Amino acid sequence: MIDDDAFDHLRRPTATRPLLGLTILAVENSLYACDALRLMCLHSGARLRRADCLKSARRHLQVYRPSVVFIDLGLPDGNGAELIEDLSRSTPRVDVILACSGDPFAENVALAAGADGFLAKPIANLGAFQHAILQHLPNDARPSGLHPVRTDIIQPDAVAFREDMAFAAEILAGPLDLQAISYVSSFVHGVAMEAEDHVLEHAAADLALAQSKGLPIHGPMSRLARLAETRVQDAVAI
Repeated sequence: MIDDDAFDHLRRPTATRPLLGLTILAVENSLYACDALRLMCLHSGARLRRADCLKSARRHLQVYRPSVVFIDLGLPDGNGAELIEDLSRSTPRVDVILACSGDPFAENVALAAGADGFLAKPIANLGAFQHAILQHLPNDARPSGLHPVRTDIIQPDAVAFREDMAFAAEILAGPLDLQAISYVSSFVHGVAMEAEDHVLEHAAADLALAQSKGLPIHGPMSRLARLAETRVQDAVAI
């Protein structure tokens, strides 16, 4: 079997497909967020690979060298800033390292770790996605001449949203330590922002706030679990 990656250097970007020839690794465990990235890559000409945790990303990077790495900072087995720091110091270095998060305060953490740029969730604008990558690419990897600025808004698959909610509901149904509570509240908050589900977003923020202030968390956690389960059952939740 021939790996198409071996021929990526022969594929040149064009005005309409400015990321043609690039391989992008998304280190992101939200299926909904990853589906948005998949659609953006499809419209831009890039190939997308996915890792859902730090361990999976490191295993991937032992085999493939992507052109661009998108790293979510809130991952199930650690903070994405750890991987950003490692990649920024590696030789040869990945061309573009971008961080993403639903937490606006995470930008400083990502840049301090060595990220080239930061995208706040939700990531839905195709033009912003393309610009974030193109501005950090080497000159010989960019399309020549002018290219149209895309303003398309990407709509990921609702099935991916429900699968994310099923994952969150499963975590919330089990015994949770403080680290797991912090992770699931951050995960649901990010997915809710992507889906523009403000009720769910506020519920996740309430749980995170209660935990940070040392307040009782049973009520906020139960509410978030109910909302997640409801969205699993609702075929048109978004």
